[in-house]
Amino acid sequence: MTTLHLPEYARTDLEGMAHAGYPSETCGLLVGQQTNDHVEVSRVVQARNLNRERAHDRYELDPQDFIAADKQACDEGLEIVGVWHSHPDHSAQPSETDRESAWEGWSYLIVAVKHDGVHDLRCWRLASERFVEECIEPCPR
Repeated sequence: MTTLHLPEYARTDLEGMAHAGYPSETCGLLVGQQTNDHVEVSRVVQARNLNRERAHDRYELDPQDFIAADKQACDEGLEIVGVWHSHPDHSAQPSETDRESAWEGWSYLIVAVKHDGVHDLRCWRLASERFVEECIEPCPR
């Protein structure tokens, strides 16, 4: 099982972005480093959701935001280790749409958000066409 180490400041940033974007889905990238069973998040980056027709339950991460985040990560000796997005008024469980667009080897952090704030945060990894849950552990920094 892979463990995602998420610093408290990154979790706070992530929860703030998800709540600020409510009732639309918000999305972005996880930047850090990873080994086979360990993902260390250094920061979360917000990206624009290009899906305007179904922004309440779908996201399309802006490719230009991806390219910019990837370039900055490479310049810092880091890499994109995953994607995050919110589920407004729904659980932090991945949907079939999430599974269809996921890449193996990345962490997929889902934030369940409602009008009064974040209610859950869970992380998933695609393995053989299905999601398995990753353990999220806080880390100091």
